[in-house]
Amino acid sequence: MKFRQARHTNHLEPIINFYVGLFDLEVLGEFKDHKGYDGVFIGLPNKDWHLEFTVSWEQPLHRPDEDDLLVFYPETLEEYDLILKRMSLLNIKASRPKNPYWRQYGTMVVDPDGFGVIFVRPKA
Repeated sequence: MKFRQARHTNHLEPIINFYVGLFDLEVLGEFKDHKGYDGVFIGLPNKDWHLEFTVSWEQPLHRPDEDDLLVFYPETLEEYDLILKRMSLLNIKASRPKNPYWRQYGTMVVDPDGFGVIFVRPKA
């Protein structure tokens, strides 16, 4: 089974820069003017998941809540530390997660649409 998480946005370029720049994901594909939508697929090659972001003439009605999160699990401490370094280089500030579990085990940032993204510190 493959998995795609899709979201409509007003901020396509900032979203691409955020996920590619911070998490070292890749643009796997894109489309223009498909029945009024432009979009991009972001993820890692040869994986069974990716993120899709679309824009159209219609404005999204997002109301992200503090528990609406994407969660990434870096496989090594080196990968985790590299994300922290990219945060600093991209001037992305950490946010405080509502859930105490994520405060203890992860770092949270907020994407250009206002959704929280957690990356979890691997166990040493």
